Formats: sequence, C-alpha cells, structure tokens
Amino acid sequence: MTESSSASAPVGVLPATAARLRLPRAAAFGGIAAIVVLFLAASSAPSPLYVVYQHQWGFSATTLTAVFAVYVLGLIAALLVLGALSDHIGRRPVLAAALLLEALSLLLFLTADGVGTLFLARVLQGIATGAATTTLGATLVDLAPPHAPARAGVVNGVAPISGLALGALGCGALVQYGPAPTHLVFALLLAGMLVAAIVVVLLPETSPRRPGAAASLAPRLGIPARLRGDVLVIVPILVASWALGGLYLSLGPSVAATLFGLHNHLAGGLVVTVLCGTGAVTAFALRRVPALRLLRPASLLLATGTAVTLAGMAGAGLAAGIAGTVIAGVGFGASSLATFGTMARLAGPAERGELFAVAYTIAYLAFSLPAVAAGLATTATGLRPTAIVYSLAVIVLALAALAARELRRSRA
Repeated sequence: MTESSSASAPVGVLPATAARLRLPRAAAFGGIAAIVVLFLAASSAPSPLYVVYQHQWGFSATTLTAVFAVYVLGLIAALLVLGALSDHIGRRPVLAAALLLEALSLLLFLTADGVGTLFLARVLQGIATGAATTTLGATLVDLAPPHAPARAGVVNGVAPISGLALGALGCGALVQYGPAPTHLVFALLLAGMLVAAIVVVLLPETSPRRPGAAASLAPRLGIPARLRGDVLVIVPILVASWALGGLYLSLGPSVAATLFGLHNHLAGGLVVTVLCGTGAVTAFALRRVPALRLLRPASLLLATGTAVTLAGMAGAGLAAGIAGTVIAGVGFGASSLATFGTMARLAGPAERGELFAVAYTIAYLAFSLPAVAAGLATTATGLRPTAIVYSLAVIVLALAALAARELRRSRA
C-alpha cells in the first residue's frame, strides 16, 4: 500500500515527492464503487419515511413531492457549478467536501422536528450528492483496470441503482421493524460516511491539477461536438428511465398503500427496491453486452413493463403491478448500462467530469420535474389518475427512445 516511486502512481498523475500511504488501484476502484452505492442509498432512504413524516406533521402530497424536489434542485445546482471542478483541482478534494456536506445533512435528518428542517436537510443532501456523483463517476473511469476499461461503465450503471434499491429496502425494514424509525437509518448512514471519508483519505489522486478551476464554476453544460450525435441518441431513454424512477421514489410507497392496499412500511420500500434491484441485477448480468446494443431492448422493456404496471393500477390488481415493475426494472437496468456505458466509452480524460455532469443533469431533471408535477396533480385530481397519466408519458418517452435509436442507425 506504500508508493515509493512514480512507477506505481496512476497514469496521468504527478509523481509523489515522498512515500505516502495509498490504496492499491484495485482496492481504490472497489472503494469508490461502494461510495457510489452509499450516496445513492442515502438519497433514497427518506422515501419510505415520507409517509411517516406526512402522518406526523400532516402535510399534503404537494409538500411531499416538494421535499423530494428540493433535493434534486440542490443536486442539479451542484452539477452545473461543480460538475467539472474535479477535472481541475483533483478528485479527492471534491469528494472530501461532498462527504462533509452529506454528513451535515444526515445530522439534520437525525434532529428534524418539522418540514423546515426536512427541506434544509434534503437541499444539503442534494448538493452533496451532485458534487459527489460526477466526481465518483469520473474517478471510476480513471481507476478502471487497463485490461478491462469497460468495467467503469458497468459500475457506473449498476452502483447507482443498487444504492437506490438498498437505501429504500433498508430504510423500509428499519421503519417497520426497528427502533427509532426516523433516526436509526440516518445514524447508520452517518457511520457509513465516516468510513467513506477514510477511503477518500487513502485514495490515490487520479486527476492532476490544471488551470481553469475558477472558470469551471461558471454554470454551463457542454457536449464536445464530436460526441453530440452519440450522446443525443441516448437522451430519450435516459429521460424515460429516470422519470419512471422519480415516480417510484416520490409516490411509489403512496401508490402501494392507496392503490394496492399495502400499508406495511417495508412493502413501501420494496416498491422502489423491486424496480431498482431488478435494474441492478440486469445491468450486472448484461455487463459484457456492448452498450449501444442495449438501447433497443431497454426501450421495449421499459415501455412494456410500465404498460403492465399501468394495467395493475387501472384495476388488474397487485400481481400485474408487481410483474410490470419487474419488467420495467429490467428495462431500467439495461437503459442505465446503455447510457452510462456509452458515456464512459466516449469521454476523454479531460472531458469526464463535464460529460457525466451533463448526463446526471438530464437524468435528475427527468427524475424530479415530472414527480413534482405528479405531486401537484395528486393533490388536485387524486393519486390514481395521476399515476396513470404519468405512466402513459413514460411509455411514450420509451417509444421515442426506440425511434431515435432506429433513426440514428439508419443515418449511420
């Protein structure tokens, strides 16, 4: 674990002036993958608690989705401002700051006694996750073994949705069966962040400092001209899959309780876990399939699964809802692997932070804006019609993704 010469330093990193304790490259890659899972688990952990908070503090579905949305607004702001910062000052400083801010948000969750504190905690958590997400994604690409460069794309596709699944499932179980339902999960996540901080301290720096850090803070999103055709073709499936994820994370437990009669908090967490867990397993199972080959089946599966779930909400019952969620989860995993695998393959070393910022900005806009609209619509018209219209929109987007892929292929 001790680097004594420049030969052991990662490619593209300035040699150390003295021997320093650092994780080997393979261990560092695994540690960063685990931190991705941890951050996304923390982001989904509040989902099963929304119903609890709503019962305790008596707020509407509009307020519920607003709490969900402020997290994403903070996240997108961080993506816009900080997305390329690690390309200039290094990965480790940005990750350390993100972990500190995440720990502060978890402390606020632990002491929350009303909606105001909940809003503040979610905003800070969004900023922390946005700062961490692109940096973690870029670091995975930096640390990917030379003999398996596609591994970074696989982990970037699998780890986020694994985190979403684990966070929702773990929190749902703790809320239903554990003590202090609104506190224990955040104490455990805080302990996890402390372990992650140790990993970051021991992490080898993979991005040398270069000029332009201050200029990189100017909010901007850019795709290099040479990459635009390949990136734009994956945007529709990125939007469709993350819009579906937003529905499940914001209103999924409410749908389970109101439309399917599942009032157990663990069941509410399982709604998210079935979608995201199936997606994570699928992405891992398909890891050797070229990313571009997955766009067509991902679009079809996402549309089909959402349609079957829609039938369940419209009256076909719980079995259809579960089957549709599993099918949609397969599409979700395939689309995640296709989109982030393509990004990892396309981006050059100096483009990774900014390109992942573009991808995550699009993803989280799709994740949040439709969910906020759904919250407003639920308050005005009810949960069932809102969920049905939302599902139809996801189906249309998935079919649009299929059309975009076929158009790009015919032109090529």
